[in-house]
Amino acid sequence: MAINLQKGQRETIGAPKFTIGLGWDTNSSSTGSAFDLDASVFIMGDNKKILADEFFVFYNNPKSPDGAVEHTGDNLTGAGDGDDEQIIVDLSKIDSRATEICIVVTIHEAESRRQNFGQVRNSFVRIFDSATNVDILKYELEEDFSIETAVEFGRIYKKDNNWKFEAVGAGMKGGLQDYLNKYN
Repeated sequence: MAINLQKGQRETIGAPKFTIGLGWDTNSSSTGSAFDLDASVFIMGDNKKILADEFFVFYNNPKSPDGAVEHTGDNLTGAGDGDDEQIIVDLSKIDSRATEICIVVTIHEAESRRQNFGQVRNSFVRIFDSATNVDILKYELEEDFSIETAVEFGRIYKKDNNWKFEAVGAGMKGGLQDYLNKYN
């Protein structure tokens, strides 16, 4: 049975191979434009900076150079139940310099489409065993991000040779470029 986390809570993952599932529902009638949310992953070292540009994994760079993190593709609508985007992780392959994997979701062209996370509901991040499809943990974002256009859903970090997940749920008024500036 999955552990349901609250904001700020941390939990050991305990599996070297897993999938990160991200989901959300949008209210496109509020802006007249369809929403396109994008999941991105920043693989960082001790200095909280991306190891190299190739360790920024998203729909245009779907696989990290070490093969440890793979984005399965861009969902342009977010329609339907369940995961809208997934990222496959194999920690047995991860670069030895990596100590953190930051999971971010941004709204594509949020400013021009006048969209923000206040119009997004039922957002979640879950980590599940890829082989059995059984959830290990889940974090449902309950905050109302009324002006934010990007949200750090969670982070996976290494502590005492164990990989843990922290439920972050921190919004940012800005887009993907702002996260690139922060972590580069």
